[in-house]
Amino acid sequence: MRVRQLTAAASVLLLVAGLGGCSDSPAPARTPEPVPASADPTSTTGDVQPADRDAVEDGGVLRWAVDRVPATLNVYQPAATADSALLAHALYPSLFRRDERGRPVPDPDYLVGAESTPPGQEPQVVTYRLNPQAVWSDGTPLSVADFTAQRTALAGRDRAYGGEHPAGYDAIDTIAEGADPREIRVTFRRPYAEWQSLFGPLYPAAETATAASFNQPLVGGAHLTAGPYTVSQYNDEGGRVTVGRNPRWWGDRPKIDRIDFLATPPEQRLDDLDQDQLDIAPLTAAVDQAVQAAPSGSPSAPSGSPSAAAAPPAAAPEVAALALKRAESLPNVTVHRAAAPSLTQLTVNAARGPLSDPALRLALGRAVDRRRIADAALTPLGLVPAPLGSHLLAGDQDGYRDNSGSVGPADAAGLFDDAGWKRPAGGGTRAKEGKELALSLLVPAGSATAKRTADALTANLAEQGVAVQTVTASAETFVKDHLAAGDFDLALFSWPASPGSASEQRPAYAKPRPNADGTVNPGTNYGRSGTEEIDRLFDRASAELDPAARLDMLQEADVRIWQLGHSVPLYQRPELVGVRTGLVGAGAYGFGWPRFQDVGWSG
Repeated sequence: MRVRQLTAAASVLLLVAGLGGCSDSPAPARTPEPVPASADPTSTTGDVQPADRDAVEDGGVLRWAVDRVPATLNVYQPAATADSALLAHALYPSLFRRDERGRPVPDPDYLVGAESTPPGQEPQVVTYRLNPQAVWSDGTPLSVADFTAQRTALAGRDRAYGGEHPAGYDAIDTIAEGADPREIRVTFRRPYAEWQSLFGPLYPAAETATAASFNQPLVGGAHLTAGPYTVSQYNDEGGRVTVGRNPRWWGDRPKIDRIDFLATPPEQRLDDLDQDQLDIAPLTAAVDQAVQAAPSGSPSAPSGSPSAAAAPPAAAPEVAALALKRAESLPNVTVHRAAAPSLTQLTVNAARGPLSDPALRLALGRAVDRRRIADAALTPLGLVPAPLGSHLLAGDQDGYRDNSGSVGPADAAGLFDDAGWKRPAGGGTRAKEGKELALSLLVPAGSATAKRTADALTANLAEQGVAVQTVTASAETFVKDHLAAGDFDLALFSWPASPGSASEQRPAYAKPRPNADGTVNPGTNYGRSGTEEIDRLFDRASAELDPAARLDMLQEADVRIWQLGHSVPLYQRPELVGVRTGLVGAGAYGFGWPRFQDVGWSG
């Protein structure tokens, strides 16, 4: 599950951390070691050790690092995290999975088939044929009651339900049983193109049928599930969630007897891998934020250096490089790499100072050397530095196209001049009407990747006559005190590359609307620029059932976002995962998630 309307903190953390191990999932002192042969480091297809079920042993225990024991397993509740989503994939049905290009494909464990009425035929009706073997852990079949209750909980019409309201559920008119109890017919009040994103995960009606039940934290082993595993232990204080084989599971028998999801701070993961206390550990944050945690004299800090907490900011890339080197040298551990389905961008505040001029924003966008910045951010991590050219799609996502050329000629200097920002003879900072072009750049604190990116961007823009001053902010204040408040000129953070591109991504680019008191409410459009045309393109795309026509509308929306000077896509967030030798079906998952029944120890 990747919902574009993230909480503020999550949108920041996407730049700097591998969230909860779910690919979900934010100075180069050495030459990166080769990426494993199984990996394509330019791709969100992931880098996963292939699983041949016939060669995988039956049995064993798996120890998997997560950030914390989730406060809930209901991914639609405000307290949900990426760890909630990771566990949900082991425990609950998702009717569709994503292939290597982000396209939805039916999961045969839950669906025999699903189809929608063709484009132009109204009303739109989607017919699901459920796998007749699919049952909840009490033996009750999945049924129309589960679909109906989830729609009621997530449609947003009854505010007593305290959860998030993912796009699409409000478009549903009725849900009814079809020719038999295993056929579900969903009729829409308006066409909804991204219907495959609905009901994933699907929860039992017992957990969603009333506001009181829906609002309860979904924790512990007393709840119905319908995945290859069930919960056997849920210990918040002890930092452990244990799942075991579901005795009612009808699909391929899970290879692993038991999976322990262990709350492990990022700064502890390299030690735990080294000491054989973990088998799978997301390492993006462990490497990226090593400067915050590495004690003096530890393998992750330079010998004789002060404690990392006191290390000067300039040391961050070097300390992170040493942490990566340590990760790559751990015995019996492979570091898997992938470009995460998460788009790092430079957001431009159109409501502040000179950036309110679209001509200046266009010049700025042309001046940014995206390849140079991607190289600075990704090459030290062993990933191919592929710059992004789309605000909406990841580099290997179905339909990706580089639309950066739509902003006009490549002559950034000429665009700056045309906007009135002239450079003094002999160089220096551009100025207009006696005011120099000096901008602030907001970046997350404590991130080596963010620092490399900011340093490269600052040098890049200085060559174009733009003075940039970096300002750091913690994850706790980044959004609330800066992005939401408009207290920045430029900001560096990431959005998830959402497979449901139109409806889920629209809020980040929607035209800000006035409040009753006349102030402007940007919502999650932190760039604060937008147009009615862009809004209409997103709305039309979300209702267009013809895939080719829908993609054309999304491409046109992306072109208009480029031309507005809203933001500059830079690169996909890196994803690093340490996996113990002999474990297959595990790694950096890209768009997908683990097929838990295939993860196991090779013979």
